[in-house]
Amino acid sequence: MPERRDVVIIGGGHNGLVTAFYLAKAGFKPLVLERRAQPGGAAITEEFHPGFRCSILAHVAGPIRPDIVRDMQLEKQGLKLITPEIGVVSLSPTGRALLLYNDARKSAQEIGKFSQKDAAKYPEFQDSLGKMGRVIGKALTLAPPNIDDPSKGDLWGMLQTGRAIRKLGKKDMYRLLRWGPMAVADLVADFFETELLRATIAARGIFGTFFGPWSAGSSLVLLIRAAGDEHPAGSAFFAAGGIGSVTQAMAAAAKQAGAEIRSSAEVIEVRVKDGAATSVVLSTGEEISAKAIISNADPKRTLLKLVDPTHLTPDFVMKLQHYRTPGTVAKVNLALSGLPKFTALNGSTDALSGRIHIGPEIDYLERAFDDSKYGNFSRQPYLEIAIPSLTDPSLAPPGKHVMSIYVQYAPFKLKNSDWESQRVALGDTVVKTIAQYAPNLPELILTHQIITPQDLEDTYGLTGGHIFHGELALDQFFTMRPLLDWARYRTPIQNLYLCGSGTHPGAGLTGGSGANAAREILKGLKK
Repeated sequence: MPERRDVVIIGGGHNGLVTAFYLAKAGFKPLVLERRAQPGGAAITEEFHPGFRCSILAHVAGPIRPDIVRDMQLEKQGLKLITPEIGVVSLSPTGRALLLYNDARKSAQEIGKFSQKDAAKYPEFQDSLGKMGRVIGKALTLAPPNIDDPSKGDLWGMLQTGRAIRKLGKKDMYRLLRWGPMAVADLVADFFETELLRATIAARGIFGTFFGPWSAGSSLVLLIRAAGDEHPAGSAFFAAGGIGSVTQAMAAAAKQAGAEIRSSAEVIEVRVKDGAATSVVLSTGEEISAKAIISNADPKRTLLKLVDPTHLTPDFVMKLQHYRTPGTVAKVNLALSGLPKFTALNGSTDALSGRIHIGPEIDYLERAFDDSKYGNFSRQPYLEIAIPSLTDPSLAPPGKHVMSIYVQYAPFKLKNSDWESQRVALGDTVVKTIAQYAPNLPELILTHQIITPQDLEDTYGLTGGHIFHGELALDQFFTMRPLLDWARYRTPIQNLYLCGSGTHPGAGLTGGSGANAAREILKGLKK
């Protein structure tokens, strides 16, 4: 006889842990099954060279939704967030650096070194972005409404959102309606003339997507991110001990609430009988039955691999096959014998404590995207870099450092090659790109860890290597994430639910998808 459980959650990523916590608090006893040796999904800290620990994939914490931090009492579980005063430093190949602070006034002073006009416009832009972000942020906490038959709760949520939009005032309401479908390059050009500033803000609208800055709808991504952080170019939210400290705290909170977490437990099948999910089967052959099965895996992996697609209608299968998961991000982690000297910073280390942006012009970002459109990784990539050992010395031996690098664009499918044969070439390209700004970097490197989009699928279970479980686009957002009529965390299989980033709102390490899913799933369980 299979083991019986109230609730089984497939995958111990951050959204799965958040869902487990809220279900446990409601009196259920969820069992989280994580196929890797530790829970955390894409938010993990591991040693990649003796004495060197790094946030292996994600290196910035969301920001996590404040209500989730409060409910899970993550600080009491040991989480300590580090927020450097300088959010991002953007580097120019001409030897100049633009510093953007968490303080808008200080940022304006730095921008004034490039353009007084831009310095005057920046606070207005941040204020407007913040107002819109707060409205969008409220919508991101709601379950998408049932379009055909909205409930009273749906209608109330839409009414509240509509009122919040009206309260923006005529100018910002117009901006919200106009900005969403825009190319982020057009948006930043409306406000600023400094190319380095334009590119730094625009990058926030394309990170993790198969968009270039001239792609329609890329401004929507910027607006979604403004819901959690109003700073135009974003801030830097790091966790002491690496990003794995976030999911370790979440796992501790879930266990304390009554959840059980089982690592090295790979689910290979969700069994379905008479249109309802009845159990999961592990790679060991063990079967566990449950009243509800919740998948933190992406929608394609859940419904086209773990479930036999014969249990779904051909129309649904076809639509899900067209759900876009075109991974574009690779990750390179470096163990360094010392701190790189960036030419533009004249030996200053304070500016390196936040995020380092390499992508100095809109056209630079677009050319990087062009490479990926034709099946090649970018030869001059857009990079987001962190040196977390500056603010958290525990990550490296004394005097040494770790460098964490997001690389974009690196398409999942290469045109005339494969990622195993291009792994070294990718790492070399990244180092050569950074060396244009920090010439002594190559001589400091003790080892590389190169994680390709293929690794993201094979090792970390991200279909297509997409870090957000699916493209953040107008046609895959809100009521259409992952598919129209299936955006409320349910699936066509009774008792089978989704809680991962492939559901609304689905943007980064915020925990929003997990919290929203738990609320909706509880309604079904209580019935």
